[in-house]
Amino acid sequence: MLWLRTLNLGIKSLWLHPLRSLLTVLGIFIGVASVIWLLAISEGISLEARRQIESLGADTIMIRSVKPSAEKLSTNSGVTPYGLTREEYDMLLATVPTIKSAIPIREIRRQFQYRDRMIEGRLVGCTPEYAEVTRLEVAQGHFISDAENFLRETNCVLASRVADRLFPYEDPLGKRVYIPEHKDYYNVVGVLKHRNASAAVGGSLDSQDFSNDIYIPIKTLQQRIGDTVVRRSGGSFEGEMLELNQITVRVGSTSEVESTAEVIKDALKSHDNLEDVVIAVPLELLKQAETTRLMFMVLMGLVAAISLMVGGIGIMNIMLATVTERTREIGIRRALGAKQKDIVSQFLVEAAVLSVVGGITGILAGLFCKPAIIFARWLFARNYPDTMAILPEIVRTVTPEIVPASIPIAFGISLVVGVVFGLFPAIRAAQMNPIEALRHE
Repeated sequence: MLWLRTLNLGIKSLWLHPLRSLLTVLGIFIGVASVIWLLAISEGISLEARRQIESLGADTIMIRSVKPSAEKLSTNSGVTPYGLTREEYDMLLATVPTIKSAIPIREIRRQFQYRDRMIEGRLVGCTPEYAEVTRLEVAQGHFISDAENFLRETNCVLASRVADRLFPYEDPLGKRVYIPEHKDYYNVVGVLKHRNASAAVGGSLDSQDFSNDIYIPIKTLQQRIGDTVVRRSGGSFEGEMLELNQITVRVGSTSEVESTAEVIKDALKSHDNLEDVVIAVPLELLKQAETTRLMFMVLMGLVAAISLMVGGIGIMNIMLATVTERTREIGIRRALGAKQKDIVSQFLVEAAVLSVVGGITGILAGLFCKPAIIFARWLFARNYPDTMAILPEIVRTVTPEIVPASIPIAFGISLVVGVVFGLFPAIRAAQMNPIEALRHE
């Protein structure tokens, strides 16, 4: 009953100055809401990073050709040989027993044409397994088959954007796409669903945009286009000789990934001088992403905790002002027999009420983080579509995810902050001399 009476008295005292109390609550409200919002945003970014890495496959190892710097190249012909070879692909399959399968990939930038419509994109030579590893889904027709690869057929599969640009009003299946540089026609046998670009992960793997791709059997590409690509500019030309852009290796289980990666590094030591091959291990990147996630969340939590500290200072400031205003009241209560602990509890209850109200309203605001950001992004895209289009992909797509633990943590911290910062004014009030307090005007 005593605590209920103290609580009731505290609420009435705060209600005498509603604006001042509201501004004090606002500091805690902002602090609690910022804890939930910042942790939700960091969690959303971390989940997106994990999704990007997981899309590469935790049981895969990606070996990619990289054009070396000009100083490391020595060629007199103007044609630069570098990167992975088909012989190395066969060697890895034959000598590394933990490799379950390996997918060779060759990529060339080309222009694609159908009638008077033209688009620039990536011509990708691959095998049927490529679609499974890169999470490509077929919307119409079928993907490249083993038979088409073996027979070196001139069939192709279009990415969704290529199909939309070249065939806006027609069904692409059965049509022929022309590649002017090689004077070749390819029959369309499939169209893919939209696939989001994969972000750059780690320092060894660039981002990949799948929207402008055309896929053909890799043996067809080797036979009809070859390994040498020449670019002419004015009276000069620049060329490069590359057999494979990438080999994606799959192992039997994730426990074999790291040991297999070490064996592959030893097998490809001949590339160390040119530094024209990099090896990316998504499993290792996942571990790094988890560590980064924890560090990022701690950082965001510290930033939000500063907001709560500012709110706590606001409570202390208001409570000190309240003590000064109520000096005579304190003196009367002490003269009527109130003990120091009664005065301390009175002011602590008032500080706790401010913290609890600020904490509850802050939690309610924090729970609206996801819909608020989605709505704000939609509103911005509607009014400023050009600006939205040039923003980074992560800004346009990442959705905050509420961290369940952030709610009790934020509320608990707000309550502790209120009590701690309210303790000094409460003790100061309790230690007043009753006679001096009664004389206060």
